[in-house]
Amino acid sequence: MTTAPRAGALRLTEARTEFPLSVDVGPYLSKLYEHCPFLRPSVRRGMTGWTVYEIVPGSHRYAVEAELFHAGVQAAEWVRPLMARPFGTLACENVVLLGQCEGADHRELLAWPHWALKHLYAPVGVMFGKFAQGTAETDRQGRSIPPPPCSFLPVRAGVRPLDPKFLAGSPDLAAALAVSVDDGRDVFEYIPCEWKAVREWASSLPRPQQR
Repeated sequence: MTTAPRAGALRLTEARTEFPLSVDVGPYLSKLYEHCPFLRPSVRRGMTGWTVYEIVPGSHRYAVEAELFHAGVQAAEWVRPLMARPFGTLACENVVLLGQCEGADHRELLAWPHWALKHLYAPVGVMFGKFAQGTAETDRQGRSIPPPPCSFLPVRAGVRPLDPKFLAGSPDLAAALAVSVDDGRDVFEYIPCEWKAVREWASSLPRPQQR
């Protein structure tokens, strides 16, 4: 495990690893295999990575959001070149968030970075998810998904025939992912890579339709 010096709102506590030491994700992943057919082969091939960050005490929620967003960008840019390689659909990076932020829980801290990231990267075929520690979810078949042992943003190669179904509440986003091609473009060509500007842009996007 490597530890970075204290800096900003997030402290890097574990650089990319296949199995983090600070959070035992093994039992959780084994329970997810039945929900995601790509996960087991991804883990077996060493294509699932985890990077762990901890909130620096006293940090403002917007500073945490900003650094979480940039950690997501870093993960996405790691995934992009892998997608064109053999077994590229198995590429998955996970950005783990530990610690507490006064005035906001993890669901709130993940929300805006996740919303912005998936709109920025859907056109190039990168899919983002979000899971808050202890939160119960269900899959598309209505089966219960085990609550995660930590909060994290999964960043993975999109699967065009399948993933648009997960975005039924956001038809524009689903349409972008369905025809996505990574042509090497800079996703920040028209949007400043600065959290205040990105958050304002993300807040202008159509909210998901309730179904």
